[in-house]
Amino acid sequence: MEIMRTYKMNIAGCERELPLCEVSENLDIAAFIMFGDVEVTVAASAALLKKCPEHDIIVTAEAKGIPLGYEMARQEGGDYVVARKGLKVYMPEYVQVEVRSITTLSVQRLYIGTDDIAKIKGKRVLIVDDVISTGESLEALKKLVEKAGGNTVGMAAVLAEGDAANRDDIIFLEKLPVFPK
Repeated sequence: MEIMRTYKMNIAGCERELPLCEVSENLDIAAFIMFGDVEVTVAASAALLKKCPEHDIIVTAEAKGIPLGYEMARQEGGDYVVARKGLKVYMPEYVQVEVRSITTLSVQRLYIGTDDIAKIKGKRVLIVDDVISTGESLEALKKLVEKAGGNTVGMAAVLAEGDAANRDDIIFLEKLPVFPK
């Protein structure tokens, strides 16, 4: 039986062992999954809110950013919007963009429907996600916010992976290294 390799790190005061996962024959990444980790979600949300600019609403992408977007909105008494990965029957009108992220095998589309467009239009928007790696998801969300008539005032994540940690246009709590083979 093969022993799973892990990377130990502190995330907003919470110690975690992240499993290393192969994304290519030359590269492994440490998998950070917020789903089901209430302690990290609550602590990371509080820590990020202290670093983020004033905003009117939070926007995140389905699915891994949902716990963070929800908890940040709950803690500040605000609201959040989820960019969906598929059209829903309650979205007769919508805006959309395409995105390809490092952890997804194919090109995806993100959608925001009429009701959420109304929440975003003319507002200061904070875009949040669990991990920023290539930045493709953030850029897609930024374009989606623009199409919905919002103004992106900040982009934040719990972790910045690899070269993303060198960016000066994002807010994050910790650097997450990548693991070349």
